[in-house]
This record gives sequence, structure tokens and C-alpha cells, in this order.
Amino acid sequence: MTEKIATTIQAHFGDVEDPRRTYLNEHPLINILTIALCAIVAGAEGWTDVENFGRQKQTWLSQFLDLQNGIPAHDTFGRVFARLDPESFRRSFLSWVQAVFEVTAGQVIAVDGKKLRRSHDKSLGKEAISMVSAWATANHLVLGQVKVKTKSNEITAIPILLAVLDLSGCIVTIDAMGTQTEIAQQIVDQGGDYLLPVKENHKQLYELDFIHFEDLNHAHSQSGGFMRC
Repeated sequence: MTEKIATTIQAHFGDVEDPRRTYLNEHPLINILTIALCAIVAGAEGWTDVENFGRQKQTWLSQFLDLQNGIPAHDTFGRVFARLDPESFRRSFLSWVQAVFEVTAGQVIAVDGKKLRRSHDKSLGKEAISMVSAWATANHLVLGQVKVKTKSNEITAIPILLAVLDLSGCIVTIDAMGTQTEIAQQIVDQGGDYLLPVKENHKQLYELDFIHFEDLNHAHSQSGGFMRC
């Protein structure tokens, strides 16, 4: 298990570029990434938690990391992650998650958009960052995230997120924002099924669905049954 953890993290994060000056580094980038990832999986919620995890698990970590300079300070974790290329890290993280965790066929993948708290800066005119995430309900795992581009919305980000996921045999749920013909077709093309809500702002589709379920109810009532919709 220890060897597997070391191998997979090094394999998938090996291409992430170190943003620091090489000759000033006391701690290899792979040490910082590995400790942080293990700590967050274990429930760490901040860089101080990550440092504490590293110190408590130093003996275990030293089985597959070169810790001759000890565990990095929480400030070091914060500075390095603040300077990492986010897109490069996102690709590596997604690749690692898909290699380590197997999505259970038939489970629900919930796609949802959220604004990140405290990510805005009014003094610089910077709006809060919006992210679209895919959550595997059975695995209790975020499979991927995509940042919504400025002056855009979730509709443009959802297809990008879906494109990097294996949807085979899964049911994808999205809120009403994602009830789009192109998105539904993409899910089917990638081998998944979908459950999308229809509201009255999709007037024609809403009316067709209403008529369809009314017809189903009528048919069931004729046969002695009843169907709620």
C-alpha cells in the first residue's frame, strides 16, 4: 500500500513544474505535494493541519520520501501551492484520482456549481470565483472541477468538465441550468444516463413533459393504478 501511494503520486504529479528557485529548495516538490495530498485525504483543513499531519506521520512518510530536511513548515506549503500552475495541478490531480479510485457503475455523479467563499476582492474589482464540480455519491469523492470563465456561466463549463470524466454506466444529475440538449447528448455519447429537471422557463419542453405524464396517469388510472408526477 505504501509503495502504491508513492508510485501513483510520483507518476501523476511528476510533470508539475516547481515554481521555486531550485538551488534554494530544502524540500523537494514531490514531498510537499505528497504530504499535502495525504493530509487532506485524512481530513486536514488548512496548512497548519498539513504540517501537523506530516510531523505526526513522519516515520511512515519517510518510507517513500526523502525527509532528510524534515517536514516543511505550514508557510512553505502555503507559498508553494499559491505559486503552482493551477491548470497543471488540476490535470495531474484528476489523472491521479481516476487512477486510484474506481467509479462504481450505476452510481450517481452530481454536477453542481458553487461560488468560492472569500474569493472576491472588491478593491481590485475581482468577482468571486465560480466552480463546477462533479461529485461521485457512492465514492464520496470529487472527480473533477472546472473554473467558470469570467463573464460566462455554468453552461459553458459543464461540457468541459464532463469531457474529462468516465461516465460509462453512471447517472449524471445537474440542476436546471444544465438542462440543455447539447449537454444531454454529450452524456449519452459518453455512455451515461442523465436526470435533468425541467422548469417553466423551458416552456415548450415543460408543456410536453406535463402532457406526457398526464397521459401516463390516465393510462395507469384506466388499468386500476396511479402514477404520481
